[in-house]
Amino acid sequence: MTGSTTPQTGLERSPARATLRGLDALNFFLADVRDGLGPYLAIYLIAVRGPDQGWNEATTGLVMTIAGIAGLIAQTPAGALIDRTRHKGAVVIAGAVAVTLSCLALPFITNFYLVAATQSVAGIAGAIFPPALAAITLGVVGPKMFSRRIGRNEGFNHAGNAVSAAIAGATAYFFGPVVVFWLMAILAVCSIGAMLMVPAREIDDDLARGLDCAESEACEQPSGLKALLSNKYLLLFAGLAALFHLSNAAMLTSVGQLLTHLSGKESATSLIAVCIVAAQCVMVPMAVMVGSKVDAFGRKPIFLAAFGVLAIRGVLYTVSDNPYYLVAVQCLDGVGAGIYGALFPIVVADLTRGTGRFNVSQGAVATAQGLGASLSATLAGLIIVSAGYSTAFLVLAAIAAVGFLIYLVAMPETRGFEPERQGTGGGGAAPLPVPAE
Repeated sequence: MTGSTTPQTGLERSPARATLRGLDALNFFLADVRDGLGPYLAIYLIAVRGPDQGWNEATTGLVMTIAGIAGLIAQTPAGALIDRTRHKGAVVIAGAVAVTLSCLALPFITNFYLVAATQSVAGIAGAIFPPALAAITLGVVGPKMFSRRIGRNEGFNHAGNAVSAAIAGATAYFFGPVVVFWLMAILAVCSIGAMLMVPAREIDDDLARGLDCAESEACEQPSGLKALLSNKYLLLFAGLAALFHLSNAAMLTSVGQLLTHLSGKESATSLIAVCIVAAQCVMVPMAVMVGSKVDAFGRKPIFLAAFGVLAIRGVLYTVSDNPYYLVAVQCLDGVGAGIYGALFPIVVADLTRGTGRFNVSQGAVATAQGLGASLSATLAGLIIVSAGYSTAFLVLAAIAAVGFLIYLVAMPETRGFEPERQGTGGGGAAPLPVPAE
């Protein structure tokens, strides 16, 4: 495999085609591994273990919250690790192995604390993937092509989720929910092979942490949490990310639990797989569109659309409990989550441009995001047990509406944002939007 044949300094990068294909494959195969069991965990614990073994919506939500908290605690250290390490591929491979082994252990354990512990390990290991993939991408293609490439990454990520969910749904019909564990093992092996297709020499480690050594004399500066905390717009974005996931995270798992009650455990895994496939098929073109148009349209109006669609989706879930209707509404997840996934690293890159703190900042924002996601499962579970599914969906929709209003009023357009000109790492007033050249 040959590397680039042209000089790669500053903002200009010319990676080998094989490296870009490896990046495509990595996002495709790592799609399911990076999230662990996700919504399948709730279905497995409720449909297979069930009330006889002490599992209901509340206890399942508690496990997911514990695992989520473990993962969110690891987010900022994971970002700092990615900022500092020059062995990003090895870190990704180690994370994939840890997540897979933790999930493969689940069919062999029944104790609540052991289940929570294994899923916590998966959550901690999974914290590596978002900053690592974004850093590898930035280090390979450079900042000029980053927005477009992130959209492509998300497209392959969602395509991987759709394909794996389709396989899981088809095979679970014949072999039961346990099939998702073995599918994850196969995908982990494939993701390791894909990571090996991206040579370390193709990754500019300074660009990968958001530092442009062609224009900066501070290439030796380490990532610093102090500068991160002084960036008020980054902190605001972290709060908005938490609200988005507080609303969004529990919607799919709650729909999965509702489908389990409506259709029985025999059909629940296949139905939730259909939900995932439907949403992912929408996410693929949505992510690619965001990546190609975000520099022209700006970040703010597109992000507002994500919050708006999320609120509408929560309300629509309450209209009917027909399984086919619920699957149709789940397609809207492809719009909101597709936009969010593509825009998240772009906005963080905007707010940290030139500081060398891109990955630790991703980790810090992802910590807030993870806090929202982990609390979402417990919040929805408690509301479902006490007041029913419709009330839970309406509460989640209201949270999304609050996020929409805050983003509209308080968050600036980040296209053209220059943190170093703010004097305190972005703590001053936002500059006027500057169209991309």
